[in-house]
Order: sequence, then structure tokens, then C-alpha cells
Amino acid sequence: GIYGDRGGETLTESSRPGGDFLAELAREWEREALAVQGDRTRVVLLRTGIVLDPREGALAKMLAPFRLYAGGPFGAGRQFMSWIHRDDWVSLARWAVETPGARGPLNLTAPGPVTNTHFARALGRALGRPAVLPTPGFALTLALGEMAAPLLLYSQRVVPARALEGGFRFAHPDLDEALADLLS
Repeated sequence: GIYGDRGGETLTESSRPGGDFLAELAREWEREALAVQGDRTRVVLLRTGIVLDPREGALAKMLAPFRLYAGGPFGAGRQFMSWIHRDDWVSLARWAVETPGARGPLNLTAPGPVTNTHFARALGRALGRPAVLPTPGFALTLALGEMAAPLLLYSQRVVPARALEGGFRFAHPDLDEALADLLS
């Protein structure tokens, strides 16, 4: 959540942080982590997107409604989601540890963020289900309180610029393929 709600703006590790509560909290965490950096200590700040895993996390929670033919986008569905396949997350974190030049912020997201509507349709395709029933933003706020907006309705189009520049290769850069792999 360090970038805040940014619409369609493409966000890289050099983008300025947002100004909301989660962005401020993330900035404080990063500031504290960087305090230990020195000649013998390298700090990499892992800025993680939505990790796709069918057993836990966001994807696991989305599966039941979709399997019951009740899945669809959150709110208007125009907000960008920055996602990553769990295996790519592990590989990218390992790459950060093993790559001496990796330091500072590192976005752990797939290179192709998608809108929430695109994500819902891809998940529907992977499950052989329609993805037409949107969950209204007010219903999410009623269910989750003030955290609904930053968790589900904010738009963050985050790309892993530093990883790509450093030569990291994603095994699952395409959402449809990633979901097929995870749900097979």
C-alpha cells in the first residue's frame, strides 16, 4: 500500500509514495529498515503485490463466490491490481537475496498489472464460471470497514521495473496462464 490510490498511473520503485495511512505506515517501516543499512548490510525493501495462491490469501477468498457463480469485480472494477504468482514471488525474493546489486525498494509484482474487471474475468475463465456480479463498494465497506478501500478499491498499477532491469525472468508473467497453473 505504499503507493496509495493512483488510478492508471504506472508505478515503479522510483515513484513517490502515497499520502494515506497505509502509505505512511509503509514509509515508516522502510525508514526503520534502511536505518540498519551499512557497509556490511544490504537492505532490500520488498514491496509485495497480491500474491496468488489458491490455498490462502486473496485468491483463496475469491474462489468460493466464483465457484458458486457469484463472482465478479469489486466496486467499479476499473482499479488496477498488481498481482504475482506465488512461485514468482519466492523466486524474486530469492533473486533479491542472491543479487548483490539489489538494494532498496523492489516491487514484487508481475510485469502486467490488470484492472479488477480484467482479473475477475480471467478468474472466471480459469474456473469456467461467469464473472458478472460486481460487489458494490459500499457492501465491501460494510463488511470490511475502513480497510475495504485501500485493500480492494484503491488502484495501484505497480510494475517490477528494477527486477526487469536486473534481468529477472518471470515464470508466470501472464495472468491467464498463472491462474491456469495455480488452479489446475
